[in-house]
Amino acid sequence: MIQNKEGLNQTREEAKKQLSSYDCRILVCSGTGCIATGSEKIYDKFLEICKDAPGVTLEFAPHEQGEHMGVKKTGCQGICELGPLVRIQKGEQVVQYTKVGLDDCEEIFQRSVLEDDVVERLLYKQKGVPYQNPEEIPFIAKQTRLVLENCGKFDAESLDEYIASGGFLALEKALFEMSEEEIIEEVDQSGLRGRGGGGFPAGKKWKQVARQKEKVRYVVCNGDEGDPGAFMDGSVMEGDPYRLIEGMMIAAYAVKAADGYIYVRAEYPMSVKRLRGAIAELEKRGLLGEHILGTDFTFHLHINRGAGAFVCGEGSALTASIEGNRGMPRVKPPRTVEKGLWEKPTVLNNVETFANVPGIILKGAEWYRSIGTVGSPGTKTFSLTGAIENTGLIEVPMGTTLREIIFDIGGGLKGGGKFKAVQIGGPSGGCLTEEHLDIPLDFDSVKKYGAIVGSGGLVVMDEHTCMVEVARFFMSFTQRESCGKCVPCREGTKRMLEILEKIVAGKGELEDLNRLQELAEMVKSMALCGLGKSAPLPVLSTLKLFREEYEEHIVEHKCRAKVCEAMKRYVINPEFCKGCSKCAKNCPVGAITGKIKECYHIDPAVCIHCGACKDNCAFNAIYVEY
Repeated sequence: MIQNKEGLNQTREEAKKQLSSYDCRILVCSGTGCIATGSEKIYDKFLEICKDAPGVTLEFAPHEQGEHMGVKKTGCQGICELGPLVRIQKGEQVVQYTKVGLDDCEEIFQRSVLEDDVVERLLYKQKGVPYQNPEEIPFIAKQTRLVLENCGKFDAESLDEYIASGGFLALEKALFEMSEEEIIEEVDQSGLRGRGGGGFPAGKKWKQVARQKEKVRYVVCNGDEGDPGAFMDGSVMEGDPYRLIEGMMIAAYAVKAADGYIYVRAEYPMSVKRLRGAIAELEKRGLLGEHILGTDFTFHLHINRGAGAFVCGEGSALTASIEGNRGMPRVKPPRTVEKGLWEKPTVLNNVETFANVPGIILKGAEWYRSIGTVGSPGTKTFSLTGAIENTGLIEVPMGTTLREIIFDIGGGLKGGGKFKAVQIGGPSGGCLTEEHLDIPLDFDSVKKYGAIVGSGGLVVMDEHTCMVEVARFFMSFTQRESCGKCVPCREGTKRMLEILEKIVAGKGELEDLNRLQELAEMVKSMALCGLGKSAPLPVLSTLKLFREEYEEHIVEHKCRAKVCEAMKRYVINPEFCKGCSKCAKNCPVGAITGKIKECYHIDPAVCIHCGACKDNCAFNAIYVEY
């Protein structure tokens, strides 16, 4: 049990001693991405090898008893596309291996663990140049990791390793050196803004809760990360759960809350598992519960699993779901800070926001303000996906440009493709194009161009992406996820989706574009909640930036990206056609006509694009054009 400040410091010293006792640590990435590619089997294999190796012990022991090895599960190491990822740590020397298979484990153990050699074929390479140390890999070296600083470096499930790395120093400072008012003022002065999408100042929210007359207050963490292609919060919950919890504990102490809730989406079972394990360990060790560190501070933490509803990312819908009701937004005011969970004042921030708090308390507001921009201090995590060489999890200072993210960190477009656009902010965001590559990415700058930073999803698109289909995809998502409470969102998104589906089916009319614009503006201005208001943004931004693609679909029945099935035409090349009639015999709708030994013809108005004619042509005379 850690009963007081002295006990915490003693635990820290013992944990540091334990860490320094290892001759070598084998760090296996156990984030969701690497688990999906087999990292758990890699972890088990290394355990098996170490147990069977002569002169090696996996338990703490004096060095004269043999080599002391540690096989640990870490959080996301960042380069998700190249998993399973394994790091070999020997003192200050760290080697990063990528795409590790079961057959590679013995060789890695022999050459990199028992010897000081490197398996070069498994190193990260960029333009043929191998990188051994993970901090030197361009994808990682060009980042600024504050929230993610422990991910990939420590055992994600170990409280002792978190404490050894400086964990709970911020809580200790908050409890013993600062008043509640000073904590809130520090967070306010830091300029920390909510990282869940809205960008509302966290300190201001905490102040509003602290000044309420009602004495029962709650702290709630929004871990319901529902944007397609976004996995930042999930990676923090998996890779550094204790940092999130420490941030929540500081918030609870500052606003005098005795209970907290973490709302995690159902699709994050690993996050739930590690958070539950962390909470149980903290309760066992006395760092959660009654009289924490011998003070009057009491805090209990609970986990609620969402059912996968995107709308529950909205604050009032989230609290309704925790209460056991259907997750639906409500009219505001009153706001969550006044009447939130069970109609009590509630601090509601997302995972990344809380994970920033320990660093701010420990290092101060001025330190935090020295990173990022004046209006948006600090860093932002992004999930980098799409048509890009290096996909994965990144963290950069606010104000970093798209050019730096895509071409310096991301390594440019996959296969040397031409950059077309990036969807930022998920289904509630908008598109940025080549003309926006050098604008700073922060909460205020991107709004000028019809987009939002959102929770941090970045989907990179090249010339093979159809922007009309992009708008249809995101509108399909938001329409399906609409809670249905307000008419503008329920009916407006449905009508917009119908128009978009009509256009990609090749049946659109030019008047549809005006209808689409009017509907989008209506939903944006009249929807009940923030998610509804932002649902039309992908449509509005693509209409503005890629209107010619919409017009091509309607007027020319052409999809320049060659994506929309309805736009393709099956054509018979008269130079190769032998007039055998096999294509006509296999056409299910009679779209092909002609005479034997003469070139046949396909009627595009009748053709259903099934491809049967092309599949059955023995002379390769049928081809597809868009």
